[in-house]
Amino acid sequence: MEIVRTLLPVVIVSGIAGFVVLRMKYKFHHGTLGKKKTKSAQNLLDSLIPLGMMMGCAMAILLSIFLSISLLPAIAWGAGIGLLFGYFAYEMYSKKRRKLFITTIFRKEHKMVLM
Repeated sequence: MEIVRTLLPVVIVSGIAGFVVLRMKYKFHHGTLGKKKTKSAQNLLDSLIPLGMMMGCAMAILLSIFLSISLLPAIAWGAGIGLLFGYFAYEMYSKKRRKLFITTIFRKEHKMVLM
């Protein structure tokens, strides 16, 4: 049982890291990596994944201080979850702004009423 408690964070975090790396590799090969117009916005976009990992580690350290959680597995969990959240933040921030579907429907119906 102790081996499972020791290896479980490593296995799960390795799966998360593999998912993120393979998704970024796929986006790179298809040319769909996020692009922003300004340099500062592009720098923020490029920094979201490492920032997520650092925030995850910081939260894990704080949780291990205040709760009875061992520090080493907490850091592993924090880095993995931070990596995943950083990737999701990267995906959301890299998408281009689109009009809401409801707004588009409303405008079409409004034009039909005016005609």
